[in-house]
Amino acid sequence: MGKLSSFRDLNVYQKLKHLHLEVHKESLGFPKLETYELGSQVRRSSNSAPANLAEGWGSRHTNMYIESINRALGEVRETQHHLDVAKDKGYLSEGRFECLDHGYDECGRMLEGLHQSLSNWRGTTRTGSVVREEVAEYRTNGEPDWNQMMEITEDFESASPESP
Repeated sequence: MGKLSSFRDLNVYQKLKHLHLEVHKESLGFPKLETYELGSQVRRSSNSAPANLAEGWGSRHTNMYIESINRALGEVRETQHHLDVAKDKGYLSEGRFECLDHGYDECGRMLEGLHQSLSNWRGTTRTGSVVREEVAEYRTNGEPDWNQMMEITEDFESASPESP
């Protein structure tokens, strides 16, 4: 995969947006009494997952971006809950439920992978629901690693928008 220039380039964002559109369409077929109840809740949570990724992408702080990934993962799980309820109430067929649920499971794994990648880059580890700070090695033998610092700086500068 090439360099990412926008949240729109993230595969997980694209999949979550596609799933939201599918969930939205399905929810419009729920009974009228559910229009502002379950239907509204599942539409909002399914839209919130990709929206959280988009919001976090704009942050210049890795911790805030990781938090947006956590919020997106929470919205994925909330959407799955609403889909469970819709299936149990008979608003979704078993097959349609399985298809949507599988898509959200896949996105959940992708979000976990994105979280782990950022945590590794930042110098932390995550085990289950626990994140531990590790000592990040910024120097070798007391001397700065200028080559590594230049690579990080060049990557940052090429990812930043041009200044006027």
